[in-house]
Amino acid sequence: MGGFIVKRLAVSVPVLLGVTFLIFMLLHVVPGDPVALMMGERMSPEVIDRVRAQMHLDDPWPVRYVRFISDALRGDLGESYKLRRPVVGLLRDAFPTTLKLALAAALVAWCIGIPAGILSAVRPYSLVDNFFMGLALTGVSTPVFWTALLFQYLFSLKLGWLPVAGFYSAKHLIMPALVLGWSSSGLVARLTRSSLLDVMRHDYIRTARAKGLRQGPVILRHALKNALLPVVTVMALQIAFLLSGSVITESVFNIPGVGRIAVGAIQNRDMPLLQGAVLFTTVLVILGNLAADLLYGWLDPRIRRDGGVGR
Repeated sequence: MGGFIVKRLAVSVPVLLGVTFLIFMLLHVVPGDPVALMMGERMSPEVIDRVRAQMHLDDPWPVRYVRFISDALRGDLGESYKLRRPVVGLLRDAFPTTLKLALAAALVAWCIGIPAGILSAVRPYSLVDNFFMGLALTGVSTPVFWTALLFQYLFSLKLGWLPVAGFYSAKHLIMPALVLGWSSSGLVARLTRSSLLDVMRHDYIRTARAKGLRQGPVILRHALKNALLPVVTVMALQIAFLLSGSVITESVFNIPGVGRIAVGAIQNRDMPLLQGAVLFTTVLVILGNLAADLLYGWLDPRIRRDGGVGR
């Protein structure tokens, strides 16, 4: 297992470098001067040029990129142009909020998706199956911002049950978690259904039924345990993607997380902050993929990888 982890981490290094280089070059070619945005339009060009030189923004881009990578390896992601605070500190303060939202959304997705997938698999191609798979398709297809606006209109403006935005109590977490979890529950439901249908065709399931066991015990005690193996793997991936993909939800609901920080960095052309946020979320996705691979190998001992899990 140790060799597998080292191999995966080694493969992840080019991915990190590629992502950082891509976002660095995109910010380099985007029109607009971050110093002018920071100092204001009325500031004289001489002052702007002097500040740009002090911040080393007039250096060639290869020099700035190498400096960013070397500083990142030491845990220094620079200082925000707009907020004048270390990027690491800003991400550290915002991450707990994003983590709460991601975990709550994942719980919503699992609580909706797994039961819906089981009920659909028990009666395939029936009215129940069509109903739940239709809901799953709706959740996957509907844009998150549209679902968020719809929920705000219904549960806040019309019914008055939940606050429309902000992040001040557990009550403020409910609607964003429902919105983000609803969009992920469709994938869980469809995967649970297909995996359970595949497992129920195996010989040991037919043997359990031949012994006279009822449908419920056969599914819950025998089929579901093996059917949830790929679902559990996707769950680990989902948490990583929810952590990195809650940008729209945090923006709509005014949640002070990593996603809203990234949006503000884009608007202000705050290169250190945006580069730090992208690097941070990329690391989360890579760690999520690694955790999913390890979890799948641990749950299913039949899996063998060269120098990897199960050896």
